[in-house]
Amino acid sequence: MNTPCTLTARNDWTREEIAALFDLPFGDLMFEAQSIHRANFPRNEVQLSTLLSIKTGGCPEDCGYCNQSASAESGLKAEKLMSVQAVMQAAAQAKDAGSSRFCMGAAWRNPKDRDMPAIVEMVKGVRQMGMETCMTLGMLSESQADMLADAGLDYYNHNIDTSPEHYEKVITTRTFDDRLVTLENVRNSGINVCSGGIVGMGEAREDRVGFLHALAVLPVHPQSVPINALVPVKGTVLGNMLADTPLAKIDEIEFVRTVAVARIVMPESMVRLSAGRESMSDSCQALCFMAGANSIFTGDKLLTTANAGDNADAALFAKLGVVPMQAEVKVELEAAE
Repeated sequence: MNTPCTLTARNDWTREEIAALFDLPFGDLMFEAQSIHRANFPRNEVQLSTLLSIKTGGCPEDCGYCNQSASAESGLKAEKLMSVQAVMQAAAQAKDAGSSRFCMGAAWRNPKDRDMPAIVEMVKGVRQMGMETCMTLGMLSESQADMLADAGLDYYNHNIDTSPEHYEKVITTRTFDDRLVTLENVRNSGINVCSGGIVGMGEAREDRVGFLHALAVLPVHPQSVPINALVPVKGTVLGNMLADTPLAKIDEIEFVRTVAVARIVMPESMVRLSAGRESMSDSCQALCFMAGANSIFTGDKLLTTANAGDNADAALFAKLGVVPMQAEVKVELEAAE
């Protein structure tokens, strides 16, 4: 192939190089992605993560894909922040079901300082269970990122969603650059960055190229890259716009290509097959794993939308000979004073 690929991370990708990867014959693209994946990760292992909505609905942002936006007419009722005890119970259930990472999401534009003590306790509690922790709380200030780092947060999720050019067609209440500022604050605090996006929002392939390019040229690649397929929820801007149109569901081969290119341009990142799996065929998911996806959300729900479920995932793993990846969390016990 003419496009230069390496087994180690590089941050000087051009859009032309990434577009050339998308244009490769499918077999060649899959071979490159799988070769790079095997050079950087254990073969046939997929990380199981669980995502819990710790504060649902009422978000002031107008993200066109999200039914938790206050401007959406999805019928979702806004709720208060869950108690620390309730979150710990959910985390324990997730661990028993085989999850090695527990992700907590709150429908906020940004967390208020009064909420931070409870958030910190959630992080500490989940880590004491021996699971990796991830949070997505909206935009973060430098001081808030430092607080989460001090609590031991492993990952912070803040998706860039799409290309810089397509972004304003999806969200108007904050800018693409706002997203990058939060990623910088998280990175500077020492927390691992989790950042990806959504495909199937009516964007062109050049937007998928731009989305991956924006991540691939960051000073440090996100340690985790979620690739979501849009779940068009009625009552959301995109759900209403794309309902009953060919654009409502992205072509599965194009989705697999996006996963494969993400693996190639960010060879050392975890690539997570995220939202939209409940509508994907087993064959599509199998191709995504071959393309280098090595993380999924398991369970029956992702925040407020349906997910494939533990039983379906176990059956698929059995078919494919895939096993869950084990967590590598070191639980640090405080020395007695």
